Amino acid sequence: MSTAPDPGPREPKPALVFDDPLDQPSADDTDRGWGDRPSGDSASDLKRFLDEKPPHHI
Repeated sequence: MSTAPDPGPREPKPALVFDDPLDQPSADDTDRGWGDRPSGDSASDLKRFLDEKPPHHI
């Protein structure tokens, strides 16, 4: 005979939500645009410009 493990208390499965997903804000819905960084001084702006400059603009 085989001994089955004792079925102890299990965690409940998450409930299914049938709401309209477009009614809820997503993680990327912000007032800031993509890649926006907090405003800073001109030194940080220059660093950002040099970091993001394509290689053919050297």
